[in-house]
Amino acid sequence: MLRNRPMLWSGVVVLTAAAACAAPSHSATPHASDEPRPPAAAPSPQTSAVTSAGLSWVGMLLDDEDHWCTASVVDSPRGNVVATAAHCVFEYGTYASDFSFAPGFRGGGKGASPQGTWKVAAVQVDDRWREDGDEAYDYAFLTLEPDARGRQVQDVVGAARPEWGSGPGRRVTVVGYPNADHNPANRPISCTTDARHDADQPPGMLRIECAGFWDGTSGSPWLADHAGPSRPGRVIGVLSGGDTDTESTAVLFGARARALYGKAAGARVGRGPAG
Repeated sequence: MLRNRPMLWSGVVVLTAAAACAAPSHSATPHASDEPRPPAAAPSPQTSAVTSAGLSWVGMLLDDEDHWCTASVVDSPRGNVVATAAHCVFEYGTYASDFSFAPGFRGGGKGASPQGTWKVAAVQVDDRWREDGDEAYDYAFLTLEPDARGRQVQDVVGAARPEWGSGPGRRVTVVGYPNADHNPANRPISCTTDARHDADQPPGMLRIECAGFWDGTSGSPWLADHAGPSRPGRVIGVLSGGDTDTESTAVLFGARARALYGKAAGARVGRGPAG
Protein backbone atom coordinates (compact mmCIF):
# COMPACT_ATOMS: atom_id res chain seq x y z
CA MET A 1 0.00 0.00 0.00
CA LEU A 2 1.50 3.29 -1.09
CA ARG A 3 1.23 6.20 1.34
CA ASN A 4 0.33 9.07 -0.97
CA ARG A 5 -2.20 10.24 -3.48
CA PRO A 6 -0.16 10.30 -6.70
CA MET A 7 0.16 13.62 -8.52
CA LEU A 8 1.24 12.83 -12.05
CA TRP A 9 2.62 15.09 -14.74
CA SER A 10 5.10 14.95 -17.57
CA GLY A 11 7.86 17.26 -18.69
CA VAL A 12 10.57 17.17 -16.05
CA VAL A 13 14.00 16.18 -17.30
CA VAL A 14 14.96 12.87 -15.69
CA LEU A 15 18.26 11.04 -15.39
CA THR A 16 17.76 7.41 -14.35
CA ALA A 17 20.25 4.67 -13.32
CA ALA A 18 21.71 4.70 -8.31
CA ALA A 19 35.20 14.90 20.78
CA ALA A 20 37.72 14.10 22.99
CA CYS A 21 36.34 13.68 26.53
CA ALA A 22 38.13 14.86 29.63
CA ALA A 23 39.12 12.12 32.07
CA PRO A 24 36.62 11.96 34.95
CA SER A 25 37.81 13.33 38.27
CA HIS A 26 37.57 11.15 41.35
CA SER A 27 37.73 12.10 45.01
CA ALA A 28 40.12 10.30 47.27
CA THR A 29 37.25 8.93 49.34
CA PRO A 30 34.33 7.65 47.31
CA HIS A 31 30.90 9.00 48.14
CA ALA A 32 27.59 7.52 47.27
CA SER A 33 27.26 9.90 44.35
CA ASP A 34 30.60 8.65 42.97
CA GLU A 35 29.45 5.05 42.67
CA PRO A 36 29.02 3.81 39.09
CA ARG A 37 25.48 4.18 37.87
CA PRO A 38 23.81 1.85 35.41
CA PRO A 39 23.16 3.42 32.03
CA ALA A 40 19.77 5.02 31.65
CA ALA A 41 17.25 2.70 30.07
CA ALA A 42 16.43 3.50 26.47
CA PRO A 43 12.91 4.90 26.01
CA SER A 44 10.35 2.35 24.97
CA PRO A 45 9.62 2.38 21.25
CA GLN A 46 6.59 4.43 20.31
CA THR A 47 3.56 2.62 18.96
CA SER A 48 1.84 5.72 17.60
CA ALA A 49 3.21 8.86 15.98
CA VAL A 50 2.69 12.21 17.67
CA THR A 51 2.46 15.76 16.39
CA SER A 52 5.90 17.32 16.59
CA ALA A 53 7.81 20.51 15.86
CA GLY A 54 9.22 18.75 12.82
CA LEU A 55 12.68 19.35 11.40
CA SER A 56 13.71 22.39 9.39
CA TRP A 57 14.93 20.27 6.47
CA VAL A 58 11.86 18.00 6.21
CA GLY A 59 8.89 19.23 4.20
CA MET A 60 6.36 18.59 1.48
CA LEU A 61 6.32 18.26 -2.28
CA LEU A 62 3.77 20.63 -3.75
CA ASP A 63 2.53 22.36 -6.87
CA ASP A 64 0.25 25.38 -7.22
CA GLU A 65 -2.79 23.34 -6.28
CA ASP A 66 -1.88 20.65 -3.80
CA HIS A 67 0.74 18.87 -1.69
CA TRP A 68 1.08 15.13 -1.56
CA CYS A 69 4.36 13.59 -0.32
CA THR A 70 7.08 14.17 2.25
CA ALA A 71 10.74 14.76 1.35
CA SER A 72 13.94 15.72 3.16
CA VAL A 73 17.22 17.47 2.37
CA VAL A 74 20.20 15.11 2.28
CA ASP A 75 23.72 16.45 2.59
CA SER A 76 25.36 17.01 -0.80
CA PRO A 77 28.33 18.99 -2.18
CA ARG A 78 26.14 21.69 -3.73
CA GLY A 79 23.46 21.57 -1.03
CA ASN A 80 20.58 21.00 -3.46
CA VAL A 81 19.45 17.35 -3.14
CA VAL A 82 16.36 15.93 -1.43
CA ALA A 83 15.21 12.35 -0.97
CA THR A 84 11.68 10.99 -1.30
CA ALA A 85 9.86 7.86 -2.47
CA ALA A 86 9.98 6.94 -6.16
CA HIS A 87 6.21 6.49 -6.37
CA CYS A 88 5.83 10.13 -5.33
CA VAL A 89 7.48 11.32 -8.55
CA PHE A 90 7.00 8.50 -11.07
CA GLU A 91 3.96 6.27 -11.51
CA TYR A 92 2.16 4.64 -14.42
CA GLY A 93 4.90 5.68 -16.83
CA THR A 94 4.63 9.38 -15.97
CA TYR A 95 7.00 11.71 -14.16
CA ALA A 96 5.95 14.56 -11.91
CA SER A 97 6.90 18.01 -13.18
CA ASP A 98 6.42 21.68 -12.28
CA PHE A 99 6.57 21.05 -8.58
CA SER A 100 8.59 22.30 -5.63
CA PHE A 101 9.91 21.34 -2.23
CA ALA A 102 8.71 23.32 0.79
CA PRO A 103 10.69 22.59 3.99
CA GLY A 104 8.87 23.24 7.23
CA PHE A 105 5.51 23.26 5.45
CA ARG A 106 2.46 23.73 7.69
CA GLY A 107 -0.88 25.47 8.13
CA GLY A 108 -4.53 24.87 7.31
CA GLY A 109 -5.97 24.68 3.82
CA LYS A 110 -3.24 24.83 1.21
CA GLY A 111 -0.73 25.49 3.99
CA ALA A 112 2.24 27.84 4.05
CA SER A 113 5.94 27.60 3.34
CA PRO A 114 7.68 29.65 6.06
CA GLN A 115 11.15 28.58 4.92
CA GLY A 116 10.44 29.26 1.25
CA THR A 117 10.21 26.88 -1.71
CA TRP A 118 12.72 25.36 -4.11
CA LYS A 119 11.71 24.26 -7.61
CA VAL A 120 12.58 20.69 -8.59
CA ALA A 121 14.90 20.70 -11.61
CA ALA A 122 15.64 16.98 -12.07
CA VAL A 123 14.34 13.64 -10.82
CA GLN A 124 16.36 10.45 -10.37
CA VAL A 125 14.58 7.09 -10.07
CA ASP A 126 16.05 3.62 -10.44
CA ASP A 127 15.49 1.80 -13.72
CA ARG A 128 14.02 -1.15 -11.83
CA TRP A 129 11.34 1.07 -10.38
CA ARG A 130 10.75 2.90 -13.67
CA GLU A 131 10.46 -0.26 -15.75
CA ASP A 132 8.94 -2.79 -13.32
CA GLY A 133 7.67 -0.86 -10.29
CA ASP A 134 9.98 -2.99 -8.13
CA GLU A 135 9.22 -1.96 -4.55
CA ALA A 136 12.79 -2.76 -3.52
CA TYR A 137 13.78 0.44 -5.38
CA ASP A 138 11.07 2.79 -4.19
CA TYR A 139 13.31 5.78 -3.50
CA ALA A 140 14.20 8.88 -5.50
CA PHE A 141 16.58 11.82 -5.32
CA LEU A 142 15.64 15.26 -6.60
CA THR A 143 17.88 18.14 -7.62
CA LEU A 144 16.61 21.59 -6.69
CA GLU A 145 17.18 24.97 -8.27
CA PRO A 146 18.34 27.85 -6.06
CA ASP A 147 15.54 29.95 -4.62
CA ALA A 148 14.64 33.43 -5.81
CA ARG A 149 17.50 34.85 -3.73
CA GLY A 150 20.04 32.46 -5.21
CA ARG A 151 20.36 30.31 -2.08
CA GLN A 152 20.68 26.53 -1.99
CA VAL A 153 18.19 24.75 0.22
CA GLN A 154 20.78 23.10 2.46
CA ASP A 155 22.39 26.47 3.24
CA VAL A 156 19.05 27.72 4.54
CA VAL A 157 17.51 24.76 6.39
CA GLY A 158 20.31 22.21 6.92
CA ALA A 159 20.39 18.52 6.02
CA ALA A 160 21.04 15.01 7.27
CA ARG A 161 23.70 12.77 5.82
CA PRO A 162 22.60 9.70 3.91
CA GLU A 163 23.95 6.33 5.03
CA TRP A 164 24.63 3.68 2.38
CA GLY A 165 24.37 0.13 3.70
CA SER A 166 22.84 0.29 7.16
CA GLY A 167 22.00 -2.94 8.92
CA PRO A 168 18.31 -3.71 9.45
CA GLY A 169 18.04 -3.64 13.25
CA ARG A 170 18.01 0.10 14.04
CA ARG A 171 16.18 2.51 16.30
CA VAL A 172 14.80 5.11 13.87
CA THR A 173 12.95 8.40 14.03
CA VAL A 174 10.50 8.91 11.17
CA VAL A 175 9.17 12.41 10.43
CA GLY A 176 6.40 13.06 7.91
CA TYR A 177 3.25 14.92 6.95
CA PRO A 178 -0.08 13.04 6.77
CA ASN A 179 -2.59 14.40 4.28
CA ALA A 180 -5.23 16.94 5.20
CA ASP A 181 -7.95 14.32 5.84
CA HIS A 182 -6.02 13.19 8.92
CA ASN A 183 -4.00 16.35 9.48
CA PRO A 184 -5.98 19.51 8.58
CA ALA A 185 -3.37 21.81 10.16
CA ASN A 186 -0.59 20.24 8.05
CA ARG A 187 1.54 19.61 11.12
CA PRO A 188 4.47 17.17 10.98
CA ILE A 189 4.34 13.98 13.00
CA SER A 190 7.18 11.83 14.31
CA CYS A 191 7.74 8.39 15.75
CA THR A 192 10.86 6.91 17.32
CA THR A 193 10.74 3.14 17.31
CA ASP A 194 12.60 0.00 16.29
CA ALA A 195 12.98 -1.00 12.65
CA ARG A 196 13.44 -4.61 11.64
CA HIS A 197 13.74 -6.55 8.43
CA ASP A 198 10.34 -7.33 6.97
CA ALA A 199 10.42 -11.07 6.33
CA ASP A 200 7.51 -10.79 3.88
CA GLN A 201 9.38 -8.29 1.71
CA PRO A 202 12.56 -8.40 -0.42
CA PRO A 203 15.98 -8.16 1.28
CA GLY A 204 16.74 -4.64 2.42
CA MET A 205 13.14 -3.81 3.29
CA LEU A 206 12.52 -2.57 6.83
CA ARG A 207 9.30 -2.37 8.81
CA ILE A 208 8.17 -0.35 11.79
CA GLU A 209 4.94 -0.70 13.75
CA CYS A 210 3.78 2.81 14.58
CA ALA A 211 0.31 4.12 13.84
CA GLY A 212 -0.38 7.48 12.24
CA PHE A 213 1.60 7.42 8.99
CA TRP A 214 -1.33 8.01 6.66
CA ASP A 215 -1.28 9.04 3.02
CA GLY A 216 1.09 11.94 2.51
CA THR A 217 3.90 10.44 4.58
CA SER A 218 5.48 8.60 1.64
CA GLY A 219 9.06 9.79 1.33
CA SER A 220 9.46 10.51 5.05
CA PRO A 221 13.10 10.08 6.14
CA TRP A 222 14.04 7.20 8.43
CA LEU A 223 16.73 8.65 10.69
CA ALA A 224 19.17 6.47 12.62
CA ASP A 225 20.95 7.97 15.65
CA HIS A 226 18.70 11.02 15.62
CA ALA A 227 18.90 13.11 18.80
CA GLY A 228 17.14 16.38 18.07
CA PRO A 229 17.68 19.23 15.60
CA SER A 230 21.37 19.61 16.49
CA ARG A 231 22.03 15.88 15.96
CA PRO A 232 19.96 14.93 12.92
CA GLY A 233 21.42 11.45 12.54
CA ARG A 234 21.61 9.75 9.15
CA VAL A 235 18.96 8.96 6.57
CA ILE A 236 19.01 5.19 5.99
CA GLY A 237 15.88 5.05 3.81
CA VAL A 238 12.53 6.71 3.12
CA LEU A 239 9.00 5.56 3.88
CA SER A 240 7.51 3.74 0.90
CA GLY A 241 4.31 2.06 2.10
CA GLY A 242 2.86 -0.49 4.46
CA ASP A 243 0.36 -3.33 4.58
CA THR A 244 -1.75 -1.96 7.44
CA ASP A 245 -2.49 1.41 9.05
CA THR A 246 -0.04 0.65 11.84
CA GLU A 247 2.85 -0.70 9.73
CA SER A 248 5.22 1.24 7.49
CA THR A 249 8.05 0.06 5.28
CA ALA A 250 11.22 1.52 3.82
CA VAL A 251 14.05 0.33 1.60
CA LEU A 252 17.55 0.59 2.99
CA PHE A 253 19.78 2.83 0.91
CA GLY A 254 22.46 0.75 -0.79
CA ALA A 255 24.84 0.96 -3.74
CA ARG A 256 22.13 1.66 -6.31
CA ALA A 257 20.62 4.40 -4.16
CA ARG A 258 24.08 5.92 -3.79
CA ALA A 259 24.50 5.95 -7.58
CA LEU A 260 21.20 7.79 -7.98
CA TYR A 261 22.23 10.27 -5.30
CA GLY A 262 25.47 10.87 -7.20
CA LYS A 263 23.51 11.71 -10.34
CA ALA A 264 21.26 14.08 -8.45
CA ALA A 265 24.25 15.77 -6.81
CA GLY A 266 25.94 16.22 -10.18
CA ALA A 267 22.92 17.31 -12.24
CA ARG A 268 23.20 20.61 -14.08
CA VAL A 269 20.82 23.24 -12.78
CA GLY A 270 19.94 26.39 -14.65
CA ARG A 271 16.81 28.39 -15.18
CA GLY A 272 14.06 25.86 -15.75
CA PRO A 273 14.34 22.04 -15.87
CA ALA A 274 17.82 20.61 -15.96
CA GLY A 275 19.28 17.18 -16.40
